[in-house]
Amino acid sequence: MMNTKPNAAMSLAWEGASQDLTDNNERVRACLAALDQPVYAVAGKGGLVFSNSGMPVSPNGKAADLAGWLAPLPIEALGDATFRSTYGCRAAYYAGGMANAIASEEMVIALGKEGLLGSFGSGGLSPQRLAQAVDTIQAALPDGPYMFNLLHNPFDPQMEQGTVDLFLEKKVRAVEAAAYLRLTPALVQYRAAGLSKNGDGSIRIENHVIGKVSRREIALHFLNPAPEKVLNQLVAAGKITAEQAELAKHVPMGDDITVEGDSGGHTDNRPTISLLPGILALRDQMQAENRFAQPVRIGAAGGISTPESALAAYMMGAAYVVSGSVNQACVESGACEYTRQMLAKADMADVGMAPSADMFELGARVQVLKKGSLFAMRAQKLYELYNTYESLDDIPAAVREELETKIFQRTFDDIWQGTVDFFKQRSPEQIEKAEQSPKKKMALVFRWYLGLSSRWSRDGVEERRMDYQIWCGPSMGAFNEWVRGTYLEDYRGRHVADVAWQLLRGAAYTFRVQALKLQGVEIPAEIQSYQPQPAG
Repeated sequence: MMNTKPNAAMSLAWEGASQDLTDNNERVRACLAALDQPVYAVAGKGGLVFSNSGMPVSPNGKAADLAGWLAPLPIEALGDATFRSTYGCRAAYYAGGMANAIASEEMVIALGKEGLLGSFGSGGLSPQRLAQAVDTIQAALPDGPYMFNLLHNPFDPQMEQGTVDLFLEKKVRAVEAAAYLRLTPALVQYRAAGLSKNGDGSIRIENHVIGKVSRREIALHFLNPAPEKVLNQLVAAGKITAEQAELAKHVPMGDDITVEGDSGGHTDNRPTISLLPGILALRDQMQAENRFAQPVRIGAAGGISTPESALAAYMMGAAYVVSGSVNQACVESGACEYTRQMLAKADMADVGMAPSADMFELGARVQVLKKGSLFAMRAQKLYELYNTYESLDDIPAAVREELETKIFQRTFDDIWQGTVDFFKQRSPEQIEKAEQSPKKKMALVFRWYLGLSSRWSRDGVEERRMDYQIWCGPSMGAFNEWVRGTYLEDYRGRHVADVAWQLLRGAAYTFRVQALKLQGVEIPAEIQSYQPQPAG
């Protein structure tokens, strides 16, 4: 039997059918899990009993004492309703983009068909491959919801501009702007090109931007209007109209900001629990100054992989939550089966930091799975060599031989020729710069390994398994621990939309447990935690 402590609910009573009351743990669990129903905790003769039916009434001598009660809590109640209306989705949740199409067309489409938002992993793809993905997703989800990742590339602005041009041409209406250190003309163009006036004079925003940040100074870019100087340059270049430039002065650069804590891929390893409140306070400060018609929403990413972590983010004020690492292990992921198998075995401590491919020269780092791969160690060695020497020719012969035979498995000359062929098609100026700077040439050769390692993981290149770069945060281990012993323990049964719903249902379930405990209702430990349940 369950007990209760005195609380305010005892001033009310419960009236209903006694046969609907239960103290059986599994039936109580089902009662709590019926999110569209209220929950009543009633003081019976032998202890607490529970029901989804009945009603609270004033004490009348006939009704039973009410120890605690909860209103229905549909998943739609979690987070900000305007997020759902803006993006046309059923929940304040989205699956974040993972580059090289690891966040694949299949993933975005599977989510979209369930009314959930997903971000396609555009980073690292050729223009032709990206255009194909846009066509595929738009054909499957003509009314959405979907969005595309827009990855900042400080060393190849033409690639970023080409991506924006493609999105504008194909009317992609939402992007997840990631890895931005500053606002670029391409990103400002995307935002401003979607602005117009409604009949009542209000501003209509068609091109939505979710900025992904982990620093206060970067968040400020998305909390304020686009820089006037950049807007004027875009007008002069004929990329936006004068009216659009004027309208852009009255809306923030981002509809939303995803605050990304410790996560897979690019990360500052900051705890979300510390980072989120500061960005929320900054948003409130900037909203007081700018008085936008719609305040920028703040969401939370990094570590969102269990019901408790999702609920914690919502309760801290997150308008929505974002999942990442856990989706890479799902069957719709673009990663190969071997990679998904490795992810499903990961513990929280099985991750480490390594130099990133796209911002190698800047010293940017990504979090990866270190168990079962030598990538993190080998990539760090490359970065140390880059900082030590000024050119490939300066590297000692013995070290060069080790790199060519054990890590690269190709000669420097072969790699350089392949690099030249690659950039001739995408960004010829990169070769021009490298031919004038031996240091730049060394960086491009090293980035060959860093860039291909994630593709080897995606494509399942067996002979390079020890070099797989698998973006992963500690949340993957937390998820594996949560689902151990359930149907989701087997990675072959993990589907991205089902994982999303399980996390969201679990967050709502956990809230109900904690809300009853705050009313003094004691819930048995064995049913306090939500366990994934197959649909149907």
